Amino acid sequence: MAKTIRRDGESTEDLIKRFKRDVSRSGTLAEARKRRHFMKPSEIKKMKQRATRKARRGGR
Repeated sequence: MAKTIRRDGESTEDLIKRFKRDVSRSGTLAEARKRRHFMKPSEIKKMKQRATRKARRGGR
């Protein structure tokens, strides 16, 4: 979880920009999107295998 504390003399817009940057760096939002719906372990395995195959084909 990203914690952002307001600095002295910092505007609200700058604080929000810094917060968004911290959240994207920590991967919090990506993790939440990934866990939005439950996936069975077999489905996760299939997705990884497809991604691997796609990456191999792209290198040709």
